[in-house]
Amino acid sequence: MFSRILIANRGEVAVRVIRACREMGIQTVAVFSKADRNSLHVQLADEAICIGEPPSSESYLNIPSIISAAEIADVEAIHPGYGFLAENAHFAEICESCQIKFIGPPAEVIRLMGDKSLARDTMRKHGTPIIPGSESVIQDQDEAFKVAKKIGYPVIVKARAGGGGKGMRVAHNESSLSSSLHTAQAEAQSAFGDRGVYIERYIKEPRHIEVQIMADEHGHVIHLGERDCSIQRRHQKLLEEAPSPSLPDKVRKKICDTAVKIAKAVEYVNAGTIEFLVDENDNFYFMEMNTRLQVEHPVTEMTTGIDIVKWQIRIAAGEKLSISQDDVKVRGAAIECRINAEDPDENFRPSPGRIDKLIFPGGPGVRVDSHIYTGYEVPPYYDSMIAKIICWGQDRKEAIRVMQRVLGEFQIGPIKTTAGLHMRILNRPLFQRGRVSTKFVDVVLKPKNAVEKD
Repeated sequence: MFSRILIANRGEVAVRVIRACREMGIQTVAVFSKADRNSLHVQLADEAICIGEPPSSESYLNIPSIISAAEIADVEAIHPGYGFLAENAHFAEICESCQIKFIGPPAEVIRLMGDKSLARDTMRKHGTPIIPGSESVIQDQDEAFKVAKKIGYPVIVKARAGGGGKGMRVAHNESSLSSSLHTAQAEAQSAFGDRGVYIERYIKEPRHIEVQIMADEHGHVIHLGERDCSIQRRHQKLLEEAPSPSLPDKVRKKICDTAVKIAKAVEYVNAGTIEFLVDENDNFYFMEMNTRLQVEHPVTEMTTGIDIVKWQIRIAAGEKLSISQDDVKVRGAAIECRINAEDPDENFRPSPGRIDKLIFPGGPGVRVDSHIYTGYEVPPYYDSMIAKIICWGQDRKEAIRVMQRVLGEFQIGPIKTTAGLHMRILNRPLFQRGRVSTKFVDVVLKPKNAVEKD
């Protein structure tokens, strides 16, 4: 087992990894930008090293600075968290060349599954259902028109690299496809340094289902059940839950078994997530694989009792999974609400600034993952998520009631957050009946246009 690990990240995920390491008796080294000097992960780590100026390109994405910090601190491994360099194959290769263990999959797997177009082609070869679309990266507008005509409108243009909804545009005809193509390419180039895009048929109101898998270096692969991530805005997840309230058991088993087959096919190692879109007839299609820890991993931990971060570390250290598929039991239901420093009533305008008042909720079945505290200054440079509130119940109905109670207790000011929006979502009859899709938040934001039917 490792004795010293560097966390190449910030915020709540850095705190999450530090806590897991402390419970395992592993020393931790935090890295931070000048804007994060007073962040909680810096205070909790055994050692902390400044790696640059506030912009992420000069700090958390600065590979030479992070590797230098790792060598100075004499660590054996680096945990990348999620975001930043977590799915950067080049970073994983550099770690390996410096004889520092990257806590994640091999670089070649990150590269294979990180290129969404290549991943789709790989899945097609293995017989995994995929959404009809282009077989490779779109080269020009004429090719885009031919693909769209073949599969039928509407279509969605997607960046082959990255994620988080960047480089994605929906087109309903040739005119909008032309502008969507150029916009998506430009956004992909800006966000990921890669203008490559591909095209898929657009499923109008899908459910977004993902399966958590774990794989060791000895060929043992298991799944930890599925999560429903359909509650999102502009392809950014807001609320996640496990298990999915809408999947028939037969489909649930099939989608989880498919995820394991995919992981085995690409010789995956460590924790990862296979993401699917499910249509109104319960047909599911491979969408992408996230070769890292997911933001929403706590709902799986709450329903299975399995600590995914600790297993990430154990697997990276060469240990065999001691958990068989039969050992994985999903108990009850869990919901996670992402608390972002944004104002939903002002088109989700970012709301950075000093936190003068903060009361976190508690009680049975309640978990809060966060890096904020009273007096903390939320910086304007990074992702707006400042906390995750996770609630567990014996069943989904109880989990909803617990979360409603918890959101009522949560207080923060003067910055604005998405907590109130989550309460509106939870109060909707359609949500309570589990009838959600990726378009659900649009209904909540414009309730006067909503027609809720059974």
